[in-house]
Amino acid sequence: MSPADHQHHHATGTAQPMSPRARRITLWLLLPAVLLTVVGMLLLWPRDAPVAAEGEGPERASGEIVSVAPEACPEVPEGETPLTGCGTVTVRLGDGTVITTDIPSGPGAPEVEAGDDVVLLVLAGEDGSASYSISDHQRSRELWLLGAAFALAVVAFGRWRGLTALGGLAVTFAILLFFIVPAILDGRSPVAVAVVGAAAIMLIVLYLTHGFTLTTTIAVAGTLASLAITAVLAAAATAAVHLTGVADETSNYLTITQGDVNMQGLLLAGIVIGSLGVLDDVTVTQSATVSELALANPRYGFRQLYRAATRIGRAHIASVINTIVLAYAGASLPLMLLFAAGNTPVSELLTSQLISQELVRSAVGTIGLVAAVPITTALAALLAARTARPAPAGDAGPGERPGEAAPGSGGRRPPEEDPWAAFVERR
Repeated sequence: MSPADHQHHHATGTAQPMSPRARRITLWLLLPAVLLTVVGMLLLWPRDAPVAAEGEGPERASGEIVSVAPEACPEVPEGETPLTGCGTVTVRLGDGTVITTDIPSGPGAPEVEAGDDVVLLVLAGEDGSASYSISDHQRSRELWLLGAAFALAVVAFGRWRGLTALGGLAVTFAILLFFIVPAILDGRSPVAVAVVGAAAIMLIVLYLTHGFTLTTTIAVAGTLASLAITAVLAAAATAAVHLTGVADETSNYLTITQGDVNMQGLLLAGIVIGSLGVLDDVTVTQSATVSELALANPRYGFRQLYRAATRIGRAHIASVINTIVLAYAGASLPLMLLFAAGNTPVSELLTSQLISQELVRSAVGTIGLVAAVPITTALAALLAARTARPAPAGDAGPGERPGEAAPGSGGRRPPEEDPWAAFVERR
């Protein structure tokens, strides 16, 4: 490939096949991870996961609000909470039947008006008659429209890469719904299921989204190492802080209905899976950064590549930490308001199981992210330094010092003299 062709491929981003050496390195790193993940999934695959029986719970119906007729609420004795939301609602059901029911009332009750699509509970009376109660809005149409807008935005901006990202998202949901959740309900170790499931998600999604390249393989290796560190730290921190995993109404209900589930292990599994989404972002960024640095300056050795890429990683981690904290704070905002309104002492607030659980989740996830930067950067820099070598002294052109790029080459040596740059271009 001539220098001009080299510049053209770099500018256009045309993907070239990997070199034989790069393919060997990729397979050497990839095959053990794939084999271990496949074996782990086979051993942990759910066989007796509970299946929800049909007909459990009250019967439901869908309908459209025809009209709302508010009425004045009756007076209540002094000192009692006044009634609100009195009146009737006329609803046309899906089969064309028109029924009348009360306006929903109480904390969190849906506010309805004519034209709304709603979900109703069908309550059977003692005499065999049916009564109806509006329980919620029907949101399927709006959610489908929002999902379509999301997919169009991703594909319009990311093009083919956006399409592969959507495919990766589908794979993630499939593994969560058909392996991780059923396996935990089947009584498997939540930590083992989370680690194996996270590895499967990462291997499929990273290669599907970023391509079968050495950069992706290095990111996979860094992510696997960081996931292992995160799992070990999560187990140690959970045991040290004496967390049981039962901290809210949802976890309490789960212990009653699914007594075989290890709640502490479920907490650890949540930490591992929650860390994966940010880990792969950090590792892919660091691997690509080292690749671009090696391409821009082929004379950089391991130390220069590591230092330069680590400076970028520090800036990335600083912003990611704030993102994690804000995400947890936003999800826990109602709880924070409840504690603030109750004048709970800060020391008691922070040491309660519910808040301590989130603090452990944030701290362990952040430590795993911090560890991902030096691990991935070191792997990528080591490979780049071993692949690139200086140009032979006799190959220097007129007016050039040995190992320097030719004038007008854009700061790059021809690929024949720069194996690392040629290697990167072949990807």
